[in-house]
Amino acid sequence: MENQAQERKKIIFSGIQPSGQITLGNYLGAVRNWTQLQEEYRCIYSIVNMHAITVRQDPAQLRQRTLEAYALILACGIDPEKSIAFIQSHVKEHAEANWALACYTQFGELSRMTQFKDKSAKNPDNINAGLFTYPVLMAGDILLYQTDLVPVGLDQKQHLELARDVAIRFNGQHGNTFVVPDGYFPKVGAKIASLQDPTKKMSKSDPNPRGCVYILDPPETILKKFKSAVTDSEAQVAYREGKDGINNLMTIYSCVTGETFEQIEKDFSGKGYGDFKAAVGQAVADHLAPIRDQYARLMADKAYLESCYRAGAQKASRIAGRTLEKVYKKIGFLPQ
Repeated sequence: MENQAQERKKIIFSGIQPSGQITLGNYLGAVRNWTQLQEEYRCIYSIVNMHAITVRQDPAQLRQRTLEAYALILACGIDPEKSIAFIQSHVKEHAEANWALACYTQFGELSRMTQFKDKSAKNPDNINAGLFTYPVLMAGDILLYQTDLVPVGLDQKQHLELARDVAIRFNGQHGNTFVVPDGYFPKVGAKIASLQDPTKKMSKSDPNPRGCVYILDPPETILKKFKSAVTDSEAQVAYREGKDGINNLMTIYSCVTGETFEQIEKDFSGKGYGDFKAAVGQAVADHLAPIRDQYARLMADKAYLESCYRAGAQKASRIAGRTLEKVYKKIGFLPQ
């Protein structure tokens, strides 16, 4: 019965780049919801290290960051018993699907991808073919698992559209092979702004390092960053237009404590911004402490991590292999 319930759950696929740390903004806006998704959906999470090499990487650093990213998603609550969590390069079907699907993707479709234009401008001395075709690899990532839903931000919407177009084109020529995936748009997660420029979202590329909090920052760093957060001259903790800095701090405080804005205004009535900033910093540090502790435990137990990502790759490969076998048969490849 339990297996049937598993089968009935819709499949969600999400790929995470091994690009260093997760920001507080990413965490509160998206990552924190992943644990809830596991209860409702069959979730498949991949550390997409094959995507990372479209820009030059230091090999030792890429290996380390891949392991850290894997440990970090487990520390954030991804349960390898409930979800499939694997490293992309461990499942060879991704590279194989990439070639097959590239032959069902039009040159013009890839030419229109805005991320290719953006990344080419940032890396003018390394405009490689992978940078141009990686949306096909992404389509394969999604379609191999007969994915129903893909969590997407605005910057990835175009790539999901391409995956849908490729699936529809392939199905049209060869009969029903792929599930045509839809976007998953969660209840709007909190939009967290930079602590130094609250008109912009919190980002790793913030020119001021104090603007961005990472979930693995030690408590003293978190407190220091919140103490230097930009506010206004009113000295009143209240949520309203024109108070971007305080609105952002109240949003963060509400996310980590569960308090409403009304409650926060009441609690800090008559208190200065210094008190409020210190309280927000402390609340964030306390909220993130279990993640930091769990991450440290996981990174100290490489054998356990390896057993998790190996088992994840085996589970992923079983599903992806079934899809790829079907694709090869329909294309007309002679079976092995």
